[in-house]
Amino acid sequence: MIAENLRVSVRSVQRWRQMWDEGGPQALRSRGPASLPRLSEKQFAQLEAELAEGPAAHGWEDQRWPLSRVKTVIGRRFHLTYTVQGVRKLLVRNGWSCQVPARRAMERDDEALAGWVKEVWACAEDSRRPVEPDSSSKTKPDSP
Repeated sequence: MIAENLRVSVRSVQRWRQMWDEGGPQALRSRGPASLPRLSEKQFAQLEAELAEGPAAHGWEDQRWPLSRVKTVIGRRFHLTYTVQGVRKLLVRNGWSCQVPARRAMERDDEALAGWVKEVWACAEDSRRPVEPDSSSKTKPDSP
């Protein structure tokens, strides 16, 4: 009944009961998270310095730092393996936030885009095959 209410296995309840019997309530106190952050504060400061150099310094051509790249830098620099979610948690825990780029590029030329839509796209749209009812089979003509 207890295991069902807590949505755990019966074995967990038995283990907790044994711990209670042997050490009282203190034995059931949390010991903190199962895994601690693997990068020390000093190492995280080094990581921030690496990221400040920019992606180009690490071999990427654009100026984005997706989590997968940060993960790669951590692996190369500190020889540690993080998951992408682990990298996200590490960064958030240290005050970083996700930055979503604006939908429009700064280089966007609205006038050139409008001209392209009127000229190039219009021609491409007109060149498509007209939609007409035809046979369900491409090899036989329509049935009477």
